[in-house]
Amino acid sequence: MIELRTYTYIDILQPQTAAFQATISQGYLPIEGQAALFLEVAPGIAINQLTDAILKQTNVKPGMQIVEREFGVLEVHDFDQAQVRSAGATVLEFLGLREEDRLKPSIVSSQVLTGIDPHHSMLINRMRHGDMIRAGETMYVFETYPAGYALLAANEAEKAANIKILEVRAVGAFGRIHLAGNEEEINEAAKAMRYALEKIDGRSEAKAGK
Repeated sequence: MIELRTYTYIDILQPQTAAFQATISQGYLPIEGQAALFLEVAPGIAINQLTDAILKQTNVKPGMQIVEREFGVLEVHDFDQAQVRSAGATVLEFLGLREEDRLKPSIVSSQVLTGIDPHHSMLINRMRHGDMIRAGETMYVFETYPAGYALLAANEAEKAANIKILEVRAVGAFGRIHLAGNEEEINEAAKAMRYALEKIDGRSEAKAGK
């Protein structure tokens, strides 16, 4: 049985979010302005079946596919929003599920750190795949469950505020986002991320498709 953990449709990939995904992806790289679908399922190997179904029935491009023992993730994108939505419909039909059968995201933790120390900024900059944080800036760390919702949250943060995306980890046990900017902009980004996840419908208990 396949469990649908994350199912998120992104209408317009923002510049930093798209560029970050292009940095870490090994498939066809996403471009700013495209729509995207991000999926997370369990067991991980089941993502191969969903990729197969999507690519045979739509014209979207796969940017990322990661297959782990426990979880599998897939990101697909295209400028044609109808094609991306069709990819989502293909997944739901294959699994015999509705969009609401995904897990409802929960916010695990969040931290706002103002006036970052120069040495702390060095540590962060060595691990990030996105922009860099400078000494004195504010850093925001946000964790979500399941992990796959991190990409949507980062995209919404970028829509709402003038922030820098340092890192987005949307694979694994938990999702984690690192942002940087001034304190006011970080607070606006945090509000947007919380609102985006809180309005997503989903289940709290396990339900699997075929």
